Amino acid sequence: MIVLGIETSCDETAAAVVSAGPAGPAIRSNLVQAQFAEHAAYGGVVPEIAARAHLDRLDGLVARALAEAGVGLGDIDAVAAAAGPGLIGGLIVGTMMAKGIAWAAGKPFLAVNHLEAHALTARLTDRLDFPYLLLLVSGGHCQLLVCAGVGNYRRLGTTLDDAAGEAFDKSAKLLGLDYPGGPAIERAAARAGEPDRFRLPRPLKGRPGCDFSFSGLKTAVRQLVAPPAELEARDVADLAAAVELAICDALIDRTANAIDWFSRHHPQGRCLVAAGGVAANRQLRRRLAALAEGAGLAFLAPPAGLCTDNAAMIAWAGLERLRLGLVDGLDAAPRPRWPLDAAAPRRPGAGVKA
Repeated sequence: MIVLGIETSCDETAAAVVSAGPAGPAIRSNLVQAQFAEHAAYGGVVPEIAARAHLDRLDGLVARALAEAGVGLGDIDAVAAAAGPGLIGGLIVGTMMAKGIAWAAGKPFLAVNHLEAHALTARLTDRLDFPYLLLLVSGGHCQLLVCAGVGNYRRLGTTLDDAAGEAFDKSAKLLGLDYPGGPAIERAAARAGEPDRFRLPRPLKGRPGCDFSFSGLKTAVRQLVAPPAELEARDVADLAAAVELAICDALIDRTANAIDWFSRHHPQGRCLVAAGGVAANRQLRRRLAALAEGAGLAFLAPPAGLCTDNAAMIAWAGLERLRLGLVDGLDAAPRPRWPLDAAAPRRPGAGVKA
């Protein structure tokens, strides 16, 4: 099976070709054009700018992905696109492109949940069996989920306000660092930053449950840098290290609660997975690996390039669905909100995207 995937849910324009055969899955091509320069001045993603950039770039990117994979439209078995959750303008661009290709080539169309694509990436890279526990942590999402099968997820916890990636981005902007904030803070902290110099909150730490909260952390950073404070290079490094440590502490604390629940209810599950852009953070990976080992679980995280938004994960999720016969009609609508666990209560927080 060969699937063309398209990703335009936020500020990465991406196209990829993924196949699966007797030797296992293979990424035949995986092209991503980021929009950091377009959004850097604003310290975050501007939806209209993102959608226009997708329009400008997607045609050429799809053509290049097919050429790099050495296939034509007649060789692929389906076309998959991220249909949600995400920014509606970008979702419309990507799904309409995918539908047009599917219609013209006479191929099935697959409307992929962007969150499910992150959730299934470990099965692309490591042939992981269900069930497994997932920490999905990115700029717009922060969730703990039991992955029991394709389309079968139970949410154990989610953010009550901001996602971890959003806390990184906004803290970086307050510190005068580059966008995106996660890598910028990690780089600044690596410049011999002293994380214990500044006291920052760890919201919900030590409490029962698996939900997250990061708005208080962001507010604490804003208060520390407010005038008359004048930050020197050492202050920025130390504050960056403090922010990184606080976010990792919160994620580890809530994940430990989820591991306890998962081990009791799914004793056959043997793996903790981290996915999403924040899962590329090296400190977080080290600490999650140690946490999993202490609980008798394996730890998996995709390569950093497959943690951030990409089209290989969309193509793979589409391929997983295609094998089960879960294809979609050309009338499938993009969904800016699309929870993986439809039975879970919706959270009202301003930063909650699904």
